[in-house]
Amino acid sequence: MMIAGYRRTQNTPGENKPQPEYDTQMSHLIDTFGDTPLPHRLPATMQAAQFYAPGDVRIETVPVPPMGPGELLVKMNTALTCGTDLKCYRRGHPVLLKNFPSPFGHEGAGEVAAIGGGVTAFAVGDRVVAANSAPCGTCFYCEKHQENLCKSLDLLNGTYAEYLLVPERIATKNTYQLPAHTPLEIAAFAEPLADALRGVMALNLHPGDTLAVLGTGPIGQLMIKAATVLGISVVAFGRSELKNRMAQDFGGATTVLSLDITVSPESIKARYTPQGRGFDGVLEAVGTPETWAYAMQLARKGGVVNWFGGCPGDSTVTLPTRPIHYDEIRLMSLFHHTPAYFALAVEWLTTGKIDPTPLITQHLPLERVVEGLEAMANGTAIKVAIEVK
Repeated sequence: MMIAGYRRTQNTPGENKPQPEYDTQMSHLIDTFGDTPLPHRLPATMQAAQFYAPGDVRIETVPVPPMGPGELLVKMNTALTCGTDLKCYRRGHPVLLKNFPSPFGHEGAGEVAAIGGGVTAFAVGDRVVAANSAPCGTCFYCEKHQENLCKSLDLLNGTYAEYLLVPERIATKNTYQLPAHTPLEIAAFAEPLADALRGVMALNLHPGDTLAVLGTGPIGQLMIKAATVLGISVVAFGRSELKNRMAQDFGGATTVLSLDITVSPESIKARYTPQGRGFDGVLEAVGTPETWAYAMQLARKGGVVNWFGGCPGDSTVTLPTRPIHYDEIRLMSLFHHTPAYFALAVEWLTTGKIDPTPLITQHLPLERVVEGLEAMANGTAIKVAIEVK
């Protein structure tokens, strides 16, 4: 039999035969797909980051994941550090990290190294980016076009590794082949950009409207940039000099202010919004109860607030009801992305509508991924490109 997408090959004169360590992986593939040889050798083991507990991430030698039908094995090229990964590193995550040790990392791009039976949309050598989730498409929430709330959302971790196994559902519904002109480190931004686009577009603002973005971390930066591309005027609020400067140089924010919740919201609205009425939209991308409460106070009458930053699980927020009701301030809190926004993010990145590479402030090899997370934590990096070449 033939593995889908493969051609039979023969060893050329002088070519080395498969090594013993390769035989283990080959045996599994033969058991699964028959005796068709692979077009190139896969190692039996790889280097990968493993999450054991908050503050305990180790680079270890682990087996290359065995494939099943419909799956893709991707040789990672570039993975990116992320605010969510930093939160996971600091305090774990009840949804993303459940079994320990756990594969770690969820942003990245690479090349298809092998494909499972029945795969016809991809071939070995394709440059691809895969989302870190895919919905079932049939549950109540999927039918309501709330796929991020899917009852059986398929989640994917493991980009901080030499190889990434993409499950069938994600390979089928939320993985994209990349054009040759798109650098893989740019494609790796598809997941955070999908989050940012959903966060901005949910506000339903229009060109010329004003938007306050609280937080100048990676997601905040992409939200600022997406908003300015859409013609929205942005005032950014952050605490890091490096990130605040990036919000202006990369994001195009018209004004960047220090995020200080002791400053009167009324004074900010009076100085930085038309006629002092407040912002048409407010995006919170920090994830603390204090900034959630502060964000609401920056909105104008009839304005909209999106609490995008996730607070610690036991958090509570106290809000005054009078302005919410009588000023008709709309409140929302969005989580994650959906396939439609992931597809849009890939389109923006591959067509050059946005070039996020200025956000990469450091490049590190895989074995130094913890150093990259620590650099994000201490404010010396915005995003770190983990090179797995």
